[in-house]
Amino acid sequence: MFDLERWQEIFETIRKNKLRTFLTGLSVASGIFILVILLGFGQGMRNGIAYEFEEDAATSVWVWPGVTSKEFKGLNPGRRVQLRNENYDNWVALNRDRIEYDAARNFVNGVSVTYGNQALVYSIQGVHDNFQFIENAKMLQGRFINYSDLENTAKVVVIGDKIRKDVFGDLDTPLGAYIDFSGIPFKVIGVYHEREDREEERLFIPISTAQQVFNGGDRVNNMAFTLPPAENFEQAVSEAVAFKDQLRQYLSQIHTIAPDDTSALEVWSALEEAKRYYSLTNNIKLFFWFVGICTIIAGVVGVSNIMLIVVKERTREIGIRKALGAKPWEIVGMILHEAIFVTAISGFLGLIFSMGLLELLGPYVEVDYVKNPSVNLNVALTTVFVLILAGAVAGFFPAWRAANIQVINALKDE
Repeated sequence: MFDLERWQEIFETIRKNKLRTFLTGLSVASGIFILVILLGFGQGMRNGIAYEFEEDAATSVWVWPGVTSKEFKGLNPGRRVQLRNENYDNWVALNRDRIEYDAARNFVNGVSVTYGNQALVYSIQGVHDNFQFIENAKMLQGRFINYSDLENTAKVVVIGDKIRKDVFGDLDTPLGAYIDFSGIPFKVIGVYHEREDREEERLFIPISTAQQVFNGGDRVNNMAFTLPPAENFEQAVSEAVAFKDQLRQYLSQIHTIAPDDTSALEVWSALEEAKRYYSLTNNIKLFFWFVGICTIIAGVVGVSNIMLIVVKERTREIGIRKALGAKPWEIVGMILHEAIFVTAISGFLGLIFSMGLLELLGPYVEVDYVKNPSVNLNVALTTVFVLILAGAVAGFFPAWRAANIQVINALKDE
């Protein structure tokens, strides 16, 4: 039942001790504020990591050749490993049921690229038709390289949107235009978009054309694969790691590489890398929880200390109340009400300010590996209610002390 006199007493006590109440509430509010902000940045780190890994397909596995660093089976270290078409074709044939998309890539060097009188300095890469899905490239105009282009060694090129803007300017569409590769005209058939400008500074041509027209032979600079979706993240990571290890083992046998020679072949899994980052963010999030909870505990201890001071100051008043017939639970309730009121108001103010700050500024925070810091409202509210409960516990001990004060001693208190 609502007790008007009780609330009048609480507000009167607060009015008489404005500074003390303000500082106590500030310590509680700052605890919630710091915890929510820290948790928001913890979530922002997870958002940032997820955003970074969206650049390529989430389940992609890549392999690059390197230089051997160890002697193996009579072969000296320092050999440069060269991947071939047959390495790619055989691995795909052996693992067709485990692969969603696959593509090899050949870098074309020593070729002059011009459009009209304008010289173009961009990367030329010969790729398979599935490379679009591995790179998560979105087509803005036209199409990507297809199977027919590969089979016919077609003289076609797909350009990035940045190249379209830099080279073709205000032209509505570059589709159908021709770009010269060392005097050989290549028809523009598509414009793709990537998240970063540097990713749009690439000219994609069929890998068969890159190898046959520009003396690439059967060389492959790297290979990429994506795996089908798994039931859960842990299973997906496990399958990616197994695929990666088996790919390394297969290529090591083909090219006579020591099993522990990591410099000869670099095999990278997006899921495995993401798991490392997520594990790091989980540890950071635990640390944030620890710091925030410690700050809240400091605020709760402050509430308890203030209630002890209140009890001490009101000892004579409490003695008079008991002499007039006040029950112990009424004394306890009087002290608890004030403790809970101060804790609740301070906690909700800290929550409102922190959530408001994240809501206003969070969408604009985009630094490396931190994006749109935010906190689940249910988690934040639960934290506040736990804080209120802690405030009640903190106020109970001073209240219990007040309830057990002997009337005769209380009346003698100065």
